[in-house]
Amino acid sequence: MVDLYNKLMEREQYLITIEKSFAVTPVCAILGPRQCGKSTLANMYAKKQPIVHFFDLEDPHDLSRLENPKLALSELNGLIVIDEIQKKPGLFSILRVLVDQYKKRFLILGSASRDLINQSSETLAGRISHIELTPFSFSEVHDLKKLWLHGGFPLSYLTEKLDISLAWRKEYIKTFLERDIPGLGINIPAETMRRFWQMLTHVHGNIFNASELGTSLGYSDTTIKRYLDILIGTFMIRKLTPWFENITKRQVKSPKIYFRDSGILHSLIGITDYDSLITNPKLGASWEGFALEETIRSNKADPEDCYFWATHNHAELDLIIIQNGKKKGFEFKYTDSPKITRSMKIAIEYLKLDSLTVVIPGNHDFPLSEQIRVKGLETCLK
Repeated sequence: MVDLYNKLMEREQYLITIEKSFAVTPVCAILGPRQCGKSTLANMYAKKQPIVHFFDLEDPHDLSRLENPKLALSELNGLIVIDEIQKKPGLFSILRVLVDQYKKRFLILGSASRDLINQSSETLAGRISHIELTPFSFSEVHDLKKLWLHGGFPLSYLTEKLDISLAWRKEYIKTFLERDIPGLGINIPAETMRRFWQMLTHVHGNIFNASELGTSLGYSDTTIKRYLDILIGTFMIRKLTPWFENITKRQVKSPKIYFRDSGILHSLIGITDYDSLITNPKLGASWEGFALEETIRSNKADPEDCYFWATHNHAELDLIIIQNGKKKGFEFKYTDSPKITRSMKIAIEYLKLDSLTVVIPGNHDFPLSEQIRVKGLETCLK
């Protein structure tokens, strides 16, 4: 197990991406959810550097070393690694001075997106590259069934015992609510955010309606949208925006939302093993979210490349990825015998897709028509 852990945590493709980022900018930010492997990745990159200095902003000693950050950091040579940068967002303006005047090089790690740590994009514009580190994907672990059930967080995925994986995820959720969100300077009671997060399990794979959730929880639309932004900014939830075509049909304008990690979703809805997954009413929604996330990663698609499409007369398409002038459509179905639907025909006709792939479990690969192809998720990801 130790050998497997070490092998999987190397994540060579990310090490290459870091090196390429430093060829372009003096600051490289690795952003991703807590416990997805950012510190391990930084340590592996640091081993290849001649001089490295580490600062962990969750360590009181390191925080005290940075009481006067300009003085402390300007005297250091080599690569400077700063972990949990969201704990001290005021550092970004200092980093700009150190980069411009002292030619320093920084590898910074954060458990919140650049939108949530808003100073990074403003203060370090033109000087910083961003890399999103996700939990494990299929291309790294090659065990789709286990990845779907456990989710991709390394300590959840790598254990052979399902009860330990479940216990780890429950503790992760508790710590996220009670420590991580307050650590971002966000003052929301943990139980309030838990109720909201739990409510989102019913919306997973569906249109997000702030008014309906607000009525259920007794909060305003503005408050509900703020809570959603927090979960998006901490990499827990993906918001998929609608694509608009210049057509006569009335199109849906609200976003869809998905849990980004299937293991976290399963913990919150009480799925404890594979049998309870395949008999759960949320089976189709769980598959859709899991397959959608894997498809986005395998296509190396940025959030701004990804959309869904729907009309008010129930024509829809789960995912559209627009890259390099190509418009690729995807439908996710938990079935072994998909059929051509009215929605698929309308999507092909109105959206002028370059391809439409129906993604199902397994290793299948066959045409439904000249324009529509069925592929098993494992086939899509190879």
